[in-house]
Amino acid sequence: MSISKTLDERCQGTCELCNNAPATAEYTVSPRKDDAIVNQVALCDTCLTAIDTKGNGAYWSFLEGSIWNPEPSIQALSYRILQSYKDEDWANDIISSVELDENTVQWAMSAFEVADVHKDVFGNILENGDNVVLTQALDVKGTSFSAPKGTVVKKIRLVQDNTGQIEGKINDQTIVILTKYVKKG
Repeated sequence: MSISKTLDERCQGTCELCNNAPATAEYTVSPRKDDAIVNQVALCDTCLTAIDTKGNGAYWSFLEGSIWNPEPSIQALSYRILQSYKDEDWANDIISSVELDENTVQWAMSAFEVADVHKDVFGNILENGDNVVLTQALDVKGTSFSAPKGTVVKKIRLVQDNTGQIEGKINDQTIVILTKYVKKG
């Protein structure tokens, strides 16, 4: 992988993390796209391999310097790597010593975010429009009926901001159903 002329000029041919070896690769700090230099960091082969292998944390001690780089992409990548080792004193000390822009921290921490997904009792991912089957009888609050085990609920809707709930129609009435009581049908 080569480095663009603009990125090479910014890094002056040197890895922007360790500042010790020749830069050989453009690394795009996710989730941003690589179409802009402001989302990239120039890395040497050793740093690029170390990012992918999650090896020895002591290797990253030089991040104490790169975290102070004025480029947000370098700050975000440095902060992200340090977060991977935050249980180690050296990394925690570096994290504590710097105050980054909130957007940069958010960018760095986006790698650790797990998307909220609705799952049935067996861990299958549920999506809007799926059909589910009740795994136990449910009393439907506010009505005089209960839904027996094995009832098929067609074309469910996911409840936003609550992965433990879905909406579905039983006896032509829309109700909220807990995902722990359904299996994907």
